[in-house]
Amino acid sequence: MPPAPSLVDQVVEAITDEIVSGVLMSGSRLIQDDLAEAYGVSRQPVQQALMLLRGCGLVQSAPGRGLIVAPLDPGFVRDLYEMRAVLEGLAARLAAERASDRAAREGPAYIAAGHEAVKSGLVGRKIETDIAFHRFLGDLSGNTLIGETMAPHWPCLKRVMSDVLQKEQSMSRRVWDEHEDILAAIVDGRSADAERLSREHISRAARVFIHHIELQQESRPKQRRMLSAKKMSL
Repeated sequence: MPPAPSLVDQVVEAITDEIVSGVLMSGSRLIQDDLAEAYGVSRQPVQQALMLLRGCGLVQSAPGRGLIVAPLDPGFVRDLYEMRAVLEGLAARLAAERASDRAAREGPAYIAAGHEAVKSGLVGRKIETDIAFHRFLGDLSGNTLIGETMAPHWPCLKRVMSDVLQKEQSMSRRVWDEHEDILAAIVDGRSADAERLSREHISRAARVFIHHIELQQESRPKQRRMLSAKKMSL
């Protein structure tokens, strides 16, 4: 049984969920006293949680405003997914070399859960099953540093996935078709194919996510100009 999450981990999860769901939007101020009161904790775990979220790119400093929810930065997301592609590819290759039998026994349940999540249409459920599958592959690899390296970045990845999956419904089905192909290569012990498929899977997702973020950024100046023009006409 995994250890119970610490108080800091729980606050990290709570803040992440509010950012992912849009309750806390880009640019929102993060006031420690308010968050501590909202979550029923002292300021110390909130402070530690915010520092962790700052480290993974969800929170940033703003002159005169303290800490705010960071806007999505396509450059940061690109860097993150380039690193992730390498780690996920390594995890899949090692899983095929070291744990093909376990992959055959346990993997189909993850695939079934993913397809059920897609049918549900619930973005949160789709994200959780996706992350669970990739963590499973990291576990199969037998290399604990893969999971430890990825762990601090899951909050940011959740936010990116949520932002896109709410609009790209068809992407969820493709994701699980690709997961099935990766798992099949692992079960068959085809380590080179498993690594290639995994890296291609992450790289394809990155292109979609980054394109979506860039389009959003392009639309914001237009929206601001339209709003300014409307005010002037009044």
